[in-house]
Amino acid sequence: MDTTRPLPLLGGLSPDHFMRRHWQKKPLLVRQAVPGLQPLLTRQALFALAARDDVESRLVAREGRSWRLRRGPFGRRALPPVSRPDWTLLVQGVDLHEPTAHTLLRAFDFIPAVRLDDLMISWASDGGGVGPHFDSYDVFLLQAQGRRRWRIGRQRDLTLRDDVPLKVLANFEPEQEYVLEPGDMLYLPPRYAHDGTAVGECQTYSIGFRAPARGELARELLQRIADEAGELGDQLYRDAGQEATAAPGELPPALRAFAQDALAAALKDPRALDRALGEYLTEPKPDVWFEAGQARRGGGVTLDARTRMLYDQAHVFVNGDSWRAGGRDARLLQRLADRRKLEAAELRGASEGAQELLAQWCEAGWAHAEGEKR
Repeated sequence: MDTTRPLPLLGGLSPDHFMRRHWQKKPLLVRQAVPGLQPLLTRQALFALAARDDVESRLVAREGRSWRLRRGPFGRRALPPVSRPDWTLLVQGVDLHEPTAHTLLRAFDFIPAVRLDDLMISWASDGGGVGPHFDSYDVFLLQAQGRRRWRIGRQRDLTLRDDVPLKVLANFEPEQEYVLEPGDMLYLPPRYAHDGTAVGECQTYSIGFRAPARGELARELLQRIADEAGELGDQLYRDAGQEATAAPGELPPALRAFAQDALAAALKDPRALDRALGEYLTEPKPDVWFEAGQARRGGGVTLDARTRMLYDQAHVFVNGDSWRAGGRDARLLQRLADRRKLEAAELRGASEGAQELLAQWCEAGWAHAEGEKR
């Protein structure tokens, strides 16, 4: 993608300009960001998705100033009539189940893929919504069907109501109001308060970009590095020079130094952090599973919709695993991570090792060979 080229998706801004001026800084309203947009799923297809055990869904119904929350799956009879106002169906992770969602998400490839969380579809009857709230992540709110009224504001008071099952702001103070129609899009940075209300039946797509929390990231990386610490050997602490002590409860400074040296040795390999980071960031979500596929060669390869693939200068990472890669093979696999597919002609120059690795990924269901039935 040419990040200097103006995009209709961003209201004529280039990705470079958008990232400098708006990303994590201030909202952006774009009229007709996706002209002629049609819903990826009909109402019936979305309701059918919400009935599946492997799909995360929620039902939110408003009753005056209060809300009710239920979690799916939902059979059709468990949902209110579509003519009843003030209710919303939220279906999470639609991109894991609907292939056409990936074409839409590729429009946002100017943002690192590691930040992409998922596509959530919100279907609402007239008046439906989830109340004024804020998110801890960047979100693009794309109107796909009908209209939705958004009220937004730079909320200072983030106090939440304690009498409802949702994270609803107690003292919402909107500053701007917009009505979005199909194809319109609103970008909001983290912690920017917003309240959306359906004007008639509508579908809204929430394209979320999450960031890992510092504490969570530290815990995960330290645990993964600790799992490899056994390779440091079984050298025991030695204190042949220890003098007699009158304070047996005091921690010996030499033992602290030994522990610090052991930790430094675990982190000494500059690749250890890289491996741990890439493996953690590509770990599939807990409810994701893969079906075994066919390990055919000779054709193109496409990553499965649920596969997470990243790379750095020395590794490729797929679904929580890592491999060292260099030279032509590395460039080929990096292209696969960026574009999520490789044509047969591109694979002809791959080494035997790379061909075998791709065949293993196809057999595991992480990727699919050209022509494979899915």
